[in-house]
Amino acid sequence: MRATYARSSLYRVSVVAALLALLALLPGCASAGKQGTALERAQYAWTGAVRWNDMKTAWQLVDPEYRTAHPASELDFARYEQVQVTGYRETSATATKEEALREIQIGVVNRHTMAERTVRYTERWRWDAAAGTWWIVDGLPDLWAGE
Repeated sequence: MRATYARSSLYRVSVVAALLALLALLPGCASAGKQGTALERAQYAWTGAVRWNDMKTAWQLVDPEYRTAHPASELDFARYEQVQVTGYRETSATATKEEALREIQIGVVNRHTMAERTVRYTERWRWDAAAGTWWIVDGLPDLWAGE
């Protein structure tokens, strides 16, 4: 009888532990549904544009308020042509209904010196309910950080 009680207690502890683990994951589900799908699509488009050095397309995913406050010139876009992105890797991500963060590692090669380096970058996204889309908040990545 003691063995049965011990197994039953162990089972209850296992169930409680599993439920607690699921509860810990719930905040990550906050972006589920239509809004979560919109975030995935926006991040996919952003990743593709940056990964393939298409900064003019990436610029269209930047928050319109940021674009108005910090307009990009042709010189800014020409500067991005001086480098080639060789890798784009997400290292962590969190999301709520209003904001999403992704830590990114970007591999970059200077086209003139052929020197390669890795740049760490934090993407901050905000949900725009009126437009029904997610915008990246801080502009294009600084591929010259630390240089």
